Amino acid sequence: MAVEPVEQGGIKAGFAEQDITPSIGMEQPGGYGKSFHKSFHDACKVRAAVFDDGKKRVALVGFDALITPRTLALEVRKEIEERCGIPGDAVMIGASHSHSSGPVGMVLPGELDFASELVQRLGYEESSMADAGYLLKVRKAMVDAVVMADKTKVPATLGFGSGQEGSVSFNRRLRMKNGLTFSHPGPGNPDILEYAGPIDPEVGVIAAWDENGTLLGTVVNFACHATASPGGISANWICYLEQTMQGALGSRAPVVFLTGASGDVTQVDNLSTTQRPAPETWSRLVGGRVGAEAVKVILGMTRTSEVKLDAKQKIWNIKRRVPSAQRVSKALEVVSQPKPLGDTTEWMFAKEIVMLDALVKHQPQSEVEVQAIQIGPVGLASNPAEYFVENGLRIKKEGGFALTFPVSLANGSAGYVPTEKAFQPDGGGYETRLTYYSNLEVTAGTQMADAGIELLKSMQPMALPVPPKAPLFKQPWRYGNVPPELE
Repeated sequence: MAVEPVEQGGIKAGFAEQDITPSIGMEQPGGYGKSFHKSFHDACKVRAAVFDDGKKRVALVGFDALITPRTLALEVRKEIEERCGIPGDAVMIGASHSHSSGPVGMVLPGELDFASELVQRLGYEESSMADAGYLLKVRKAMVDAVVMADKTKVPATLGFGSGQEGSVSFNRRLRMKNGLTFSHPGPGNPDILEYAGPIDPEVGVIAAWDENGTLLGTVVNFACHATASPGGISANWICYLEQTMQGALGSRAPVVFLTGASGDVTQVDNLSTTQRPAPETWSRLVGGRVGAEAVKVILGMTRTSEVKLDAKQKIWNIKRRVPSAQRVSKALEVVSQPKPLGDTTEWMFAKEIVMLDALVKHQPQSEVEVQAIQIGPVGLASNPAEYFVENGLRIKKEGGFALTFPVSLANGSAGYVPTEKAFQPDGGGYETRLTYYSNLEVTAGTQMADAGIELLKSMQPMALPVPPKAPLFKQPWRYGNVPPELE
């Protein structure tokens, strides 16, 4: 394929990846209890991109994991800065939210050592828990990937764009006839009225090529839970996103996936009455369609080497919601009984209240970081949450960039952060449950959106590159400049 002529400038780009596949037998994250991996489907990876405009360097790190523990992000940034000099506040680390990945949470080793024996037992023995050795593996892989991407960066041209894929993601919260909002009320439920929120169908893409026109790597942003889970250890539907893109483009270039604001968005359509696809088919459907749209965007890109970089962050503390003394007392009664063999819902969430009660007494506030990174006409705004799509759409609308990519589950883990509307009398649902994992005050989502917008507006966005104009008209094509010939 012919190489498109591009402007000459100073941007450099490098991409790298590392394997972080967990072992069979390790915990599988994604719930409030313990589950263990029994089979392997596809590899889990860390993928990193480094960009250098001659004045600043920024790094984007996407990894196949449920969440990004705050301590892990801080340790990785510190080591990256020591090894290759990229400032920690210019490194964005985002988890894909794969529910079929390795044990990075929800509880960290030693995290509850301050608490009573009961709370420690509930946290360490009855909850989804990170593996200390696996965390070390992920930490090393992240640092190595960024260092390698930085070391191998070359003069490059970048393209930016977005497409629309609105057929594979659905808001999982629905308004019910009883006046409340339920999460996943079930297909065919006659009490469903309508979706309680929107989706974000935008597929955001950054692509980089070397001076010979060889694809170096891509960055993709899309908002959908990674819960299709094809079976066994897996990057989830993101593996088919990567396969689709690499196959269509004839390239093994890394695909850095950064999940959008998808706290209330999954692949499940609760208004559909058709039978759901098998997990493998569903994963291929979601990843393949999103990947195909990303390919379409890449094929239509105009490339440029004139790209400005910037990075800023805001760190502050947000209060936690506090369970009432009456609720804690009731929860203690429940967990004092053996965990039932059947439906464990009441016991599990009682466990969460007991653990949260200990946490808020020890740490009543949570440190939160919102980060903004500029790559030319693209502004990436992070949050550490399973963030509701409405707030992500607000950041896109008000951020001031030609393209804005909200990046959730980045640089920390704050659990579900709904909109304030979800806590109103007609709200509710799974995402508003008070747990050890999800407990920030009602205004947390607004605070994060405000911070992201403020950081983006403090930057100087670039315009999207446009194709060069065609030469001035001279004359029509002589082969076609004739009247109808009938004889």
